[in-house]
Amino acid sequence: QVRLVESGGGLVQAGGSLRLSCAASGRTFSSYAMGWFRQAPGKEREFVAAATWSGAVTRYADSAKGRFTISRDNAKNTWFLQMNSLKPEDTAVYYCAASITPRPMTRDDYDYWGQGTQVTVSS
Repeated sequence: QVRLVESGGGLVQAGGSLRLSCAASGRTFSSYAMGWFRQAPGKEREFVAAATWSGAVTRYADSAKGRFTISRDNAKNTWFLQMNSLKPEDTAVYYCAASITPRPMTRDDYDYWGQGTQVTVSS
């Protein structure tokens, strides 16, 4: 059974940092692209960051550029989202996702999703 499990969310003050992790199990994801999305209350799930299977090519939403960094450890079937300089508007449930598509561009390109981890940034 394929599972993606996020961790690392929590409550942080504005300007602080969090590191989210996504642990994958059930298959080897080293050949999958991976991404992070988020969903705030009353809003649609939106793209945050993505990386190719090697991690060599990354892509970020404008809101994440310069503050967030996506990375992965294929040996551990785990990927990460380092979030710095957090803002109250970053408050959302964050989801990791995996895609067999080499460079997924939309939510529909992703094949597996985690259950999400809550990130709350206080002002």
